[in-house]
Amino acid sequence: MDFVLSEEHLMIQKAARDFAEQELLPGVIDRDEHQHFPEELIRKMADLGFMGMMVKPEYGGAGLDTLSYVLAVEEISKIDASAAVCMSVNNSLVCWGLQEFGTEEQKQHYLTRLARGEWIGAFLLSEPEAGSDASAQHTTAEDRGDYYVLNGVKNWITNAGIASVLLVMAQTHPDRGSHGINTFIVESQWPGVILGAKENKMGIRGSDTRSVTFQDVKVPKHNRIGEDGFGFKFAMKTLEGGRIGIAAQALGIAAGAYERALRYAKERKAFGVPIAQHQAIQFKLADMATQIEAARLLVWKAAWEKDQNRPYGFYSSMAKLFASEVAMWVTTEAVQIHGGYGYVKEYHVERMMRDAKITQIYEGTSEIQRLIISRHILQQD
Repeated sequence: MDFVLSEEHLMIQKAARDFAEQELLPGVIDRDEHQHFPEELIRKMADLGFMGMMVKPEYGGAGLDTLSYVLAVEEISKIDASAAVCMSVNNSLVCWGLQEFGTEEQKQHYLTRLARGEWIGAFLLSEPEAGSDASAQHTTAEDRGDYYVLNGVKNWITNAGIASVLLVMAQTHPDRGSHGINTFIVESQWPGVILGAKENKMGIRGSDTRSVTFQDVKVPKHNRIGEDGFGFKFAMKTLEGGRIGIAAQALGIAAGAYERALRYAKERKAFGVPIAQHQAIQFKLADMATQIEAARLLVWKAAWEKDQNRPYGFYSSMAKLFASEVAMWVTTEAVQIHGGYGYVKEYHVERMMRDAKITQIYEGTSEIQRLIISRHILQQD
């Protein structure tokens, strides 16, 4: 096993860190306060190649491996988890799915623009009555020969307000259950696509999250991804990789909160000495550092398995489960170390604690990850 990062990996890590500290940090509290999506900063991320990191160069991407991607997501997430989730969805759920399962025509028309950041993508699976039970799709796609007619509502959609390209899961053959679901490429400007109001969220408030309604939206047949009935499998395969991105986001939130807590502990004095000299704080910092390093190794393991073209869903679920719970615990401890200062926005850690919670929920709750992991373990017997 070689845990030493290559020169290329270190360069990508540094580029992401520098961008986060120089560009994202100055306005991050204000964006959280006012729920402002940093579109101009996302464009700058695209210019650096962060919106299509794993896409092949012939389709406008950087052609990098998954480890490069998680290194970048971690560094961005240390500063601004809202910008990181926009990046994660575009890379993991939209670009990767199109590259793996799209037609050449779909790749040329959509993937190239998404990889370059000219367009932003969104992944539309969740519905008011289809969350953890993703197969319970009520959005319908009626086959009319040369096109489908799409009707229904999707909710909790990251990037919804700024996305040009929507990957929409919908039921075409209700009698077939999950085998009757299809995935469609829908352009947000098409007639009948209606955006809901921006959700007023607890965390990742800079991320644009909305519901999307479809009213008799005509989707050309050539915009279906894969064979008829492939949609649910497409969603599950894509989410396996997406969870690596969310695990990296959770890792970054935890690491960012830890770094702030460590700096504060060295500066803040109590009883005549920096609080870092008190054993109670030292033990907190030791546990935080250990948990973060364990999470990082799990995230890297999942990324490595994916890069080796080996089955990686088991590891991505483990990484997502563990890193998200570490993020929640570490950020809570970071607030505690800051004391009263941790409870105010100026010191950032209260925002990080709010941001951490969603990593236990989206792209499969912690309970769903435990279900996936346990099924895999039991199938090995």
